[in-house]
Amino acid sequence: MKYNNSFRTIITPLLVAIGIVVGIAVGIRLDRMNIHNRMVRNISSAPRFSNDKISNVISLVKTQYVDNIDLDSIADKVIPEILKNLDPHSVYIPASELAAVNEPLEGQFDGIGVTFNMMTDTILVLNVISGGPSYKAGIQNGDRIVTINDSLVAGKKIRQDDIVKMLRGERGSDVDLGIKRQGHKELIPITVTRGIIPVKSLDAAIMLNDEIGYIKLTRFARNSHRELLDAVEKLKMQGMKELVFDLRDNVGGYMDQAILITNEFLPANSLIVFTEGKSRKRSEQYSNGKGVLKDIPLAVLINENSASASEIFAGAVQDNDRGTIIGRRSFGKGLVQEQIPFPDGSAMRLTVSRYFTPVGRSIQKPYDQGIEAYNNELSDRFDHNEYFSVDSISFADSLQYTTPGGKIVYGGGGIMPDIFVPGDTTGMTDFVKQVFIRNTIVRFSLDYADTHRKELNDISSFGDLDNFFGRHPQLYSDFVKYARRNGVEVSDKEAEESRKVLETDLKAYISRNTELEDNGYYYYIQDIDNVIEESKIFFSQSAPSN
Repeated sequence: MKYNNSFRTIITPLLVAIGIVVGIAVGIRLDRMNIHNRMVRNISSAPRFSNDKISNVISLVKTQYVDNIDLDSIADKVIPEILKNLDPHSVYIPASELAAVNEPLEGQFDGIGVTFNMMTDTILVLNVISGGPSYKAGIQNGDRIVTINDSLVAGKKIRQDDIVKMLRGERGSDVDLGIKRQGHKELIPITVTRGIIPVKSLDAAIMLNDEIGYIKLTRFARNSHRELLDAVEKLKMQGMKELVFDLRDNVGGYMDQAILITNEFLPANSLIVFTEGKSRKRSEQYSNGKGVLKDIPLAVLINENSASASEIFAGAVQDNDRGTIIGRRSFGKGLVQEQIPFPDGSAMRLTVSRYFTPVGRSIQKPYDQGIEAYNNELSDRFDHNEYFSVDSISFADSLQYTTPGGKIVYGGGGIMPDIFVPGDTTGMTDFVKQVFIRNTIVRFSLDYADTHRKELNDISSFGDLDNFFGRHPQLYSDFVKYARRNGVEVSDKEAEESRKVLETDLKAYISRNTELEDNGYYYYIQDIDNVIEESKIFFSQSAPSN
């Protein structure tokens, strides 16, 4: 009995221990099985996309991630990264930026209709759009906007973009302005009802002499074709027989506008451009022969910032032997984007095809070395001296094409002009560099225009401008004194060397403060523009002899 009790004393705890161990082991096994089963269930319930990692990742993050995630905010970061690895021109535009991005091309916006400048933290009205909301409300050139809807904006160092947001708004809404006007001590309260404000794409349309017309187009926007026809009608009434069409620094815009405008210059059945992409069949655009400018002698001005739609126009003119291209090699953008809207108000501009000039050239410059190398290509041209020497430019023989008239042209990197004009460094002294770097010439022009506001408001013609500057022969000497007072060191000798360039610039900038606006600017600036000068020489040499 004593032995049996001892045995029980030993065996019972042992059995209990074994049971506990077995239980734990079984429990662990069951837990592992449950975990495995849960994983199988979760994985089996996860969305499956065959070989589509991007969709799979998004779905898993949405359904399986430990926290709730705002996928829209992730999309705004991820989509640009995807697109930038495709080509340099496919881009994502967030909803908050879409209106501002599209505005220059759409041809209008809702606002009050003034051009202004933030001069020493004060909103100075440079020009009031004739017939616009501010014009009807009584705003005048030279007025200073001190308050906007009872908020003080003068002397507050508010960013110009923020001022724009305050002045713009829904069509038909009112904005209350406090106006300071010369000759009045008290603020003048003026309420302006916002309305439609046209956005011009055509900066200037003037006569360079008795026969040569000049048109400056800054972008191919929604109304560009209509603007061009209106300008041409006015210039023809002034005697235009030849045309200089300036597309320098025109980065492009809507392809349909480029086609419509090109059509005005070509005879019937001339190929303008053709496009083709993986999912887009070849599409060809031909002229209809009804253009109002198909017989006018034509010079087209381009430079390294002329891109896309500008190159479509220049390529069509060159390949059809229709006119002469003058200036420097264009940018080299031969990809076509389509804007695709998303439900949240954002959009994607996706490259869907390539365009080709009439003889079959793709003028898209290479982008296989990455975005950074692509973006640095223009500065590389400068380093290689291309801006100043045509001998610095070379094309591969494989990119050579021949126009119907026998002219040799090249693809693979922009439109090479028929007449190369180097960058002009005439009169480019340290004085000139300093006043432009410091923005001295612009600030002086605004001050000068403000001081002579009454006279400038009465100017309505180029003759009036010439008379105005004739009454102020001390303009340049006043500027030199102003520059010195504002920290620009300049000797009398250097000031004299720069006189023609800077005096012309002063007249051009001040002229923008009249109702002539950019027409006044280009009326004067042509005197120091060597590309415009080359176009005049071209027309004089190509004129038929009697």
